[in-house]
Amino acid sequence: MTIEERIAEAERGLQAQFARIDAVEERGTRRVLQAFQEEQVAYRHFAPTTGYGYDDVGRDTLERIFARLFGTEAAIVRPQIASGTHAISLCLFGLVLPGERMLSATGRPYDTLEEIIGIGEGTPVGSLKEMGVGYDEVELAPDGTIDLEAVERAITPETKLVIAQRSRGYAWRPSLMPEAFEPLARMLHEKHPGVRLMVDNCYGEFVCDREPSHYGADVCVGSLIKNPGGGLAPTGGYIVGTKEAVTRIAYRLTAPGIGLEVGSYAGSYQPFYQGLFMAPHTVAQAIKTACLAARVFEQLGMTTTPPSDETRADIIQAIQMNTPERLVAFCQGIQMASPIDSMALPEPWDMPGYSDQVVMAAGTFVSGASIELSADAPMRAPYICYLQGGLTYAHGRIALAMALERMVKQGALTL
Repeated sequence: MTIEERIAEAERGLQAQFARIDAVEERGTRRVLQAFQEEQVAYRHFAPTTGYGYDDVGRDTLERIFARLFGTEAAIVRPQIASGTHAISLCLFGLVLPGERMLSATGRPYDTLEEIIGIGEGTPVGSLKEMGVGYDEVELAPDGTIDLEAVERAITPETKLVIAQRSRGYAWRPSLMPEAFEPLARMLHEKHPGVRLMVDNCYGEFVCDREPSHYGADVCVGSLIKNPGGGLAPTGGYIVGTKEAVTRIAYRLTAPGIGLEVGSYAGSYQPFYQGLFMAPHTVAQAIKTACLAARVFEQLGMTTTPPSDETRADIIQAIQMNTPERLVAFCQGIQMASPIDSMALPEPWDMPGYSDQVVMAAGTFVSGASIELSADAPMRAPYICYLQGGLTYAHGRIALAMALERMVKQGALTL
């Protein structure tokens, strides 16, 4: 069977899944359109600002739109937030004080948070640990759900923040649907009213009809160069939540007493608005690409999570490649199919913030944009590749074919 025949066969088994994805896309587009119309977005909202940025109507309106879409009281949406990790760091430093503790309800968080929290040996400079903030974690239950009883047992009088990661990150576990956080939020609000719930929502926005904040999360956070930027936002991050929590976080973003009142942007706000409008469609394209990749590799006898026919919680597709040669060849094929830097061949390297070497394919228009087609993995057994993004399904399909061709050429795969 040729590569094209293999892909066509996979597509025939995905029609019901694609129809579900299209339906979510349409509902999401309606929600975004309604929010734009309710806030009366006009061309003037795209205008740049300088200096302090007082009364920046483009910035303030964009933040109100995010609050509407996520069902929250307030939002921070700023190009000054450098990444999703930066946004999460702002939340942690804003919501936990020295002498208090935080608790992860979904096991070990994403690799880049380890030095921020101060996990492991030593006390990293500038970490929460250095400031006297304690940390605990509870593993997910064997079925991949949040272990409510274990979380409640782990809460102490010093615990002030529970964090949860919606996406799998670099872990072989299910990503969590937005409604999975409702029991946790209810338990905290009823039994521990002084403890907030913060959800790392990266990779999950617009995949479902609702977000964790609709199910009781006090704070949700993510990156604008992932889902909500629609492939057009050039930088930035967002934080949505209760007014009280967002105010505290905003004081870490700027300064106590100043908060959200300042923050200019000398570039146009147009790509942030347009990217948000495109987000439901772009996310749908990425999910279709992930489903196709899962289906193809399932047919080749490999293990994937989630399976190709499962309802999605995020845009990430994990594929167990089993050998380092197969993993590297796949990532190289994705890079070769990229519109940017297609001539580069990624090799494993010591990437800052990661404990293992990482191989990463990311030939993107916006540097590091995970909503654009990319593939990356830590170099550790069983050599799991994490594929995400895809501005168009057509590109995702072409790139998958080229990746398979590279794997075959390198002797890492037999069709």
